Amino acid sequence: MKLDAFDYSLAAEKIATAPAKPRESARLLDLSGEGLTDRLVADLPQLLGAGDVLIVNNTQVIPARLEGRRGEAKISVTLHKRLSEYSWRVFAKPAKKCRINDVIIFAEDFAAVVRGRGDGGDVELDFIHPALTTPLTGAQLDACLDRDGSMPLPPYITRPDGENPTDRQDYQTMFALHPGAVAAPTAGLHFTDRLAAAIVASGAKIMPVTLHVGAGTFLPVTVDDIKDHKMHSEWGHISAETAAAIAKARSQGGRVIAVGTTSMRILEACYQQQGAVTEFAGETDIFITPGYKFNVVDVLLTNFHLPKSTLLMLVSAFVGMGKIAAAYRHAIRHDYRFFSYGDACFMTRNPSPDIIDSIKSITD
Repeated sequence: MKLDAFDYSLAAEKIATAPAKPRESARLLDLSGEGLTDRLVADLPQLLGAGDVLIVNNTQVIPARLEGRRGEAKISVTLHKRLSEYSWRVFAKPAKKCRINDVIIFAEDFAAVVRGRGDGGDVELDFIHPALTTPLTGAQLDACLDRDGSMPLPPYITRPDGENPTDRQDYQTMFALHPGAVAAPTAGLHFTDRLAAAIVASGAKIMPVTLHVGAGTFLPVTVDDIKDHKMHSEWGHISAETAAAIAKARSQGGRVIAVGTTSMRILEACYQQQGAVTEFAGETDIFITPGYKFNVVDVLLTNFHLPKSTLLMLVSAFVGMGKIAAAYRHAIRHDYRFFSYGDACFMTRNPSPDIIDSIKSITD
């Protein structure tokens, strides 16, 4: 399929730059019926049944954005994949200023040596103490990131004066437990203790998985034919307890509800690799596009996604391109808020989703 099939226009004022307060007051577009129903995220327990299991991503976003210098040149760095205790692959800007063995200084006790370069601004860095020229330990690097880094907000959420005091809390879900993500699993941002308690009271169960979301998930697709796009890999984990909860829900007629595309990807990747949802730990570069056969997830709670993005392709595969076009058209006309801090959709899997030439009818 052509990339242009997943393009649409969106006015800048539709893009949310802060989460709803309280978080569960965000709007929820329900696609699970014949038509479209406007709800609130707070209504989610009404859409669940006893025996359903909600799968949430408990990754924790790290302050992965750094500003440094190589000589007089300013270098912006966004970490996206950890390679070792002190080594990361990063997106650097401008990458042409990063030559092998160059040293980028972030603070008196915090620097990095360029060890490799890839395509599209991809650079490999070893983080060091500049005076000692020795690699930082994992704990030292984490402390430096916490002190000198900022939250890796997507580029459409601008902070011209630097990080807001609330960003570190706003761009983190209530489930965050395991540090390692460089982008938030944004569907989880809508949850609060009050909403989680109401979900459990409805008879549904909440269980965690981990997928350390990489910035590659949100990189623009640049190829003309989507089959030529290469996904960056991400590390994920499914516990034996979560796998058992999914098996129990299945055996008793409950549904598996993925909170966000990241939860969906790790579940579907596990099934692809192992033929069932079992205890799992490893890398995945799963790329879900129209025509994919879903094996695990029955329902998806997710935000509204960027044009030409891999996530828009995923939801189009799940419910059909026509349904997504209708939903996004409705959301635009009724002033829903889009992207990471925006509103959400609730959708059930279509066993025979349509694959049409284009979803450009979103803005027709």
